Amino acid sequence: MTTTSQSSSLFDALRADAVRDPAQLREIYEMPSEAAVHKQVDRIHEVSRRLIGCSSFVLIASADAEGRCDVSPRGGPAGFVAVLDEHTLAIPDATGNKRLDTLQNIIATGQAGLVFLIPGRNDTLRVNGRACVSTDPQLLAQLTAVGKPPRSAIVVRVEEVYGHCPKSLMRGFVWKPEQWLPKDAVPSSAEVTLSHLSTSLDGLTVETIEQYERESLLHRYE
Repeated sequence: MTTTSQSSSLFDALRADAVRDPAQLREIYEMPSEAAVHKQVDRIHEVSRRLIGCSSFVLIASADAEGRCDVSPRGGPAGFVAVLDEHTLAIPDATGNKRLDTLQNIIATGQAGLVFLIPGRNDTLRVNGRACVSTDPQLLAQLTAVGKPPRSAIVVRVEEVYGHCPKSLMRGFVWKPEQWLPKDAVPSSAEVTLSHLSTSLDGLTVETIEQYERESLLHRYE
């Protein structure tokens, strides 16, 4: 097993010879096509509004004041992310693990990046912009797709909207069950949790974690 010090040494060795100049990076790649450059827009056009209305899953990227990055998943019924106008989105915060990593990052930096996915579709939509955490009662009363008004919502002032091509999801066979690994080949969420907690919580087992997960899913809107 690789130790922390060995891993750090490996990273430092690779970083010492890493690309540091955008011009050097551009020497490795061809220039993007004109379409790839110009399909970035600064508002939510009608087609993008419809796509967001079909999305039941979004990834939220954020960073804290020191630049440490985080990506967090959010899900709900199709259209759970509200398009308030062509420049503004609102994402209800359904109760999760209560760590509040994303919300605290947004409070610290006022920025967020989103990637919307639609089950069965290989194309995704990227939205970047300024962000804040709102507890406005009138806004929260509109965001009931996750079961009831949330305690807070992430509001994004859209600055960039970009439709990604489907290549990444196609390469990953994301929607092709015949290409998926068998369930017993993949560690379960309970196994992952146990591997992270076993040194600090005596007596914890996969079975107890699985029971907790089942109970948590029964009360997922609380």
